[in-house]
Amino acid sequence: MDRVYNFNPGPAALPLAVLEKAHSTFLNYRDTGMSVLEISHRSKEFEEIIYSAEALFKELAGVGDDYRVLFLQGGASLQFSMIPLNFLRGKSADYVLTGQFAEKAYEEAKKIAEIRVAATTAAQNFTEIPRQNELALDRDAAYLHITTNNTIFGTEWHYIPETCGVPLIADMSSDIFSRPLDYSKFALVYAGAQKNLGPAGVTVVLIRKELLEQVPSSLPSMLRYDIYAKNDSLYNTPPTFGVYLLKLVLEWLKEKGGLAYIGKFNAEKAALIYEGIDSSNNFYQGHARQDSRSLMNITFRLPTAELEKQFLTQAAAVKLVGLKGHRSVGGIRASVYNAMSSEGCEKLAEFMERFRKHHG
Repeated sequence: MDRVYNFNPGPAALPLAVLEKAHSTFLNYRDTGMSVLEISHRSKEFEEIIYSAEALFKELAGVGDDYRVLFLQGGASLQFSMIPLNFLRGKSADYVLTGQFAEKAYEEAKKIAEIRVAATTAAQNFTEIPRQNELALDRDAAYLHITTNNTIFGTEWHYIPETCGVPLIADMSSDIFSRPLDYSKFALVYAGAQKNLGPAGVTVVLIRKELLEQVPSSLPSMLRYDIYAKNDSLYNTPPTFGVYLLKLVLEWLKEKGGLAYIGKFNAEKAALIYEGIDSSNNFYQGHARQDSRSLMNITFRLPTAELEKQFLTQAAAVKLVGLKGHRSVGGIRASVYNAMSSEGCEKLAEFMERFRKHHG
């Protein structure tokens, strides 16, 4: 197979073993005579898929029966609205602004109620994550919202903030299940699947059951977390094939050794590329402060825009694709999610060194 090394930020690479397994069952899933794309979401075959996906997710997250896992649609962007609609209850909430998607979540919440900014790194061009003592938290807030990894700017939270009892909610779209983490410290976690969990079209929500009791009955049904939970994410037709692929990804991750394995694997992969930046005598200039660097999205610039253009063209010629930085910031971005191989990161690091020697 003539496959490339896919550094796209999302939709992103899926594990080859998952694609191969999906391919092997594509036309006839478990002797049903139908593809998973065709079976009813009310069938026992699909119920087994979605129930297994929830159980696997909770197992990998290390949480128990006090949590539910919901499989929704609308991407993380719909969660920006659903969260304040479900949980503000006449209160305000605290938001930490560490990048473009964190700002989008804040802007959507502002349309619903008065919202506080507990901290922002906009003045630093989102090069860092605020420290605990830089968070101005309201102890009466309905919740604190953070974005754990910032895909565009390449920063990541390397600690879980102390909230003094305020429920902690996190957008983990681009680093979920990339490392060991105490998920029991979060009241709600949400993630678009298309970076680390599966294909685009599925949004996963891990929610503490006690929050479900707070949902206003006045909300439209399709915006209520409790409705989805009561119906096991089958209130309406879910993205069935996407949920199936997500289950296969979770099985793959468990077989590999879970979050302990993948955290070590991802740290080693990212180190290969960061070493190429740090040893380049400023030919490559990383965007993120070192203590805030993301293990998932590695962002850097070259001395000129023309060199960046050449870098991207020559990288693509050796099957290193998807490296163009976000349109709002430019530069280079290597997204090295769970499915990216060590070989891919090694090839990129080797290419960076060759390019630097030729142009530096």
